[in-house]
Amino acid sequence: MSSMHRREFLSYTARAASGAIFSLHPLARRLMALPPIASKFKANDTVTLGKTGIQTSRMAMGTGTSGVNHRSHQTALGLQGCAAVLLNGYDQGLRFFDTADGYGSHPHVAEALKHVDRGKVTVMTKTDTRDPAGVKANLDRFRKELGTDYIDIVLIHCVTEADWSTRYRGVMDVLSEAKQKGIIRSHGVSCHSIEALRDAAKSPWVELDLARINPIGAYMDAQPEVVIPVLREMKAAGKAVIGMKIMGQGSLRSKQDEAFKYALGLDLLDAFTIGSESIAEQNDAVRRIAAVA
Repeated sequence: MSSMHRREFLSYTARAASGAIFSLHPLARRLMALPPIASKFKANDTVTLGKTGIQTSRMAMGTGTSGVNHRSHQTALGLQGCAAVLLNGYDQGLRFFDTADGYGSHPHVAEALKHVDRGKVTVMTKTDTRDPAGVKANLDRFRKELGTDYIDIVLIHCVTEADWSTRYRGVMDVLSEAKQKGIIRSHGVSCHSIEALRDAAKSPWVELDLARINPIGAYMDAQPEVVIPVLREMKAAGKAVIGMKIMGQGSLRSKQDEAFKYALGLDLLDAFTIGSESIAEQNDAVRRIAAVA
């Protein structure tokens, strides 16, 4: 092969290799962009959520897969069935119970709380109510439904407005007052638009953000390349970043190892929530998290 042909061949090979990389599925491309995971991770690692001082497990146990209209895949397990999954996780060191009014899972969490040391569990719930009086009433109702005197984390749920931190100032004030009184320990937001997420990053009121993140952009506020810098801004400000939709609401069910590797490799999430629908599924998730790291 002449030197000219050799150079042309090498140039073509380089272009082809580059093209192959960029034609890969987004999952593969984004995994390739991550540095090697330097630390070992376990689902039951004790983590601190931002500047809140709340210590809990790295993995939260979600109770709201497809949670809407006070139903979810977890509530479909029944009161005892859902509680059994939570208690199985507790026995493995999982200390983070993730619920919401909209999931209808408060009674299921309450059933599990009857059998554990309440002081060792972090309970996070969420309100869809947007008026201050309604949120104040919710806090009383939520505590009764959960069977607890206090709630660790309360989030304003599913905000989409770019100016939500101004529009819902009254709700925020109610939650701030509840924190001062010891009714809740911390407050924050879950966002369902990139505009709302950017507003949350700039709001000093937000102590925790429940953020949708996965390597294929499924059910996210925007593609990962757009969302990640906003989450890093939050992290730099001392806010806790809790990941959700790690499995893309089931889109990555057959790629769980890759999804966990991505979530852990970002070096960004304080914790993340996984909505297991059985004890076997939960045990598998705990095993996979340790294996991929």
